Amino acid sequence: MTAPPPPSTPPTSRSAAKDGLWVLGAKVYFILTGLVQQVVLGRVLGLDGYGALSTALSASSIAHNTIVQASLQGVSRTVARAGQQPKRALRRVLSHHTAVALALGALFWAFSPVVARALGAPHVTTSLKTLSLVFVFYGLYAPFIGALNGTKRIRAQASFDILSATLRTLGMVFGAALGARLLGAGQGPFGAVLGFALAAALVLVLSAFYVGVGEAGGAEPKASDYARELGSLVGGQLVLNLLFQADALLLRRFAADAALSVGQDVTAADTFVGAYRAAQLFAFLPYQLLASVTIVLFPLVARAQAEADPTRVREYVQNGLRIALMVLSLLLSLFVSVPGELIGLVYGAEAASLGGPTLRILGPSLCFLALLGVLTTCLNSLGHAKKTFLLTLVALVAVLTSATLLARGTPLEPELLKRMALGTGLGLILAVGLTARQLYREVGALVRFKSLGNILLTTALACAVGLFVLPPSLTIFLRAPLITIVQVLGLFALRELRPAELKGLLRPPQKKS
Repeated sequence: MTAPPPPSTPPTSRSAAKDGLWVLGAKVYFILTGLVQQVVLGRVLGLDGYGALSTALSASSIAHNTIVQASLQGVSRTVARAGQQPKRALRRVLSHHTAVALALGALFWAFSPVVARALGAPHVTTSLKTLSLVFVFYGLYAPFIGALNGTKRIRAQASFDILSATLRTLGMVFGAALGARLLGAGQGPFGAVLGFALAAALVLVLSAFYVGVGEAGGAEPKASDYARELGSLVGGQLVLNLLFQADALLLRRFAADAALSVGQDVTAADTFVGAYRAAQLFAFLPYQLLASVTIVLFPLVARAQAEADPTRVREYVQNGLRIALMVLSLLLSLFVSVPGELIGLVYGAEAASLGGPTLRILGPSLCFLALLGVLTTCLNSLGHAKKTFLLTLVALVAVLTSATLLARGTPLEPELLKRMALGTGLGLILAVGLTARQLYREVGALVRFKSLGNILLTTALACAVGLFVLPPSLTIFLRAPLITIVQVLGLFALRELRPAELKGLLRPPQKKS
């Protein structure tokens, strides 16, 4: 059965709003299922098994996230430009993507042992080889979702996002449990990735059945033209996904080296990698939450730029950055005040002991990654995609360099995790500074100094209350809300957050007639 053709009439503002709610709901569901998935896997596999699984997933995600995101964008653009022949355009690009997915999947399988040895984790080779199937299945699945996006079937796209997240979570959790029980101790990570592969295969079949494989007879796009377009998308996505995983993969290599230097097996690094991954689960929340800000901010800035209204561009940038900083500050105060309690709530005492001090550094560090995402979104909306790519590349090089200088050669102790988090943060601070400078040159404004001062002041106040005022015996379910309430009240008291803004935080002040 093939989905009905897209409507010929443009969507109304009411339908667009409903589409937006579907996308927002799908994103919230994705975050929640991801949280459930990581929590349950941590419990089922133990901290060492969770660390081994995290290594395999981090390495493979660079490859399959890159191809999935680039494929989705490439097919969406192609189908959207096809006019009255979207099905023919879809059939053409499906043939291209099938060849790419199979070829790259075979390469990933062949080089899995090399990747595993390079990371100092030869025991995850089988898991990496199994994840090559995910690479192929997702590489074929992404074009169907891109076709939905290109024909503006946003609710169907969001529904498949929800379905994919659900199947992946169920597949990995049950796979981990069955793998440990049926295949023996230590096989839980392999069972999890096998469940992931089966879930990817199922969602591929369902998406192909729903969307259809298009119609024969199309001549566009030509393979050479499409390859060039897809290549530029792959380059940008590859750098971005490398940036997301750089610290975790470096940590695996350095932890394995540290284990070998004292005569231990490389598997001794798994516990430390698992603790770092537990800290990352929380530290990545700022980036995920600010994605909603960037979704709203991008079209506003782009529209103001297209209308040649530099005043509105500056106002949108200033307000967008101010809101982003307030959101970051609320999470930052929790990362500093109760890091161990947050991790212990999800992963248990061992992970809290190793990961808590790490989160106190890694949380603020990845707040800069979230801020970098907002800054690059502003540059992209102004038409500076090439500059954004170069700045993201600079961020990657800076993180790799600073993390290596600080963490390499550190013994296999908790200090290694803290050094890696600090190195990551220093690299991101440099990248944020350069990106902010570039945006200021383009727009002539960033966040106002008064707003920046107010946000820093209330953050310091909330951290002081969490660290020195609230008794440590107070449960996390009370401490965390009280810290947040103190900060929000401070923002209201300084008139940085005003009640009227809750109805439209990004809306610039109305011009006087």
